[in-house]
Amino acid sequence: MLVFAGTHLRVAFPVGVSRLLAAGTGENEGKACIETVSGRFLTKFGAEDLMAVRILLVDDHPVVRQGLRTLLEGRTGWEVVGEASDGTEALVKVESLQPDVVVLDITMPRMNGLDACRLIRQKKMAPGLEVLFVTQHDSPQMMGEALDAGAKGYVVKSNAARDLLDAVEAVSQHRVFTALARRQQASC
Repeated sequence: MLVFAGTHLRVAFPVGVSRLLAAGTGENEGKACIETVSGRFLTKFGAEDLMAVRILLVDDHPVVRQGLRTLLEGRTGWEVVGEASDGTEALVKVESLQPDVVVLDITMPRMNGLDACRLIRQKKMAPGLEVLFVTQHDSPQMMGEALDAGAKGYVVKSNAARDLLDAVEAVSQHRVFTALARRQQASC
């Protein structure tokens, strides 16, 4: 969104962009890298950088985390910033890494994903953070519990190859995405 008032311009950026602009690169370190060309506003970052999404993977099975990482890192501009093996570790990593999206399993040792999601929401640990459950539970009841806990998305692991990228994209834009293996739910 661009708002122009006299000599001031206000720009609202999508998830992750303000972090990129604040960081800057090279000679523009720490500057809002925006310039005008022929009356158009451009950033000094590529289009893929404007969609940068920082992702934390949380699952108690290393092979599942690796598979999810492989799927997610295939998308330009997305970065898996960390991994955790249970809800307790996830809380620590959310606070330290400040991801945009947490991809979270439900059934894990020490603290399950539902409890971790509730605590992330209650403590408001990262501004703009969204939670996406990727789980084996192909159940409308479990999906309802996940959404009630504060998640924005729900995907069944058996369909992760089909649904994961669309789900992360949707929740990173603060839209709901739900998909059960038996039938596709509406995405809005």
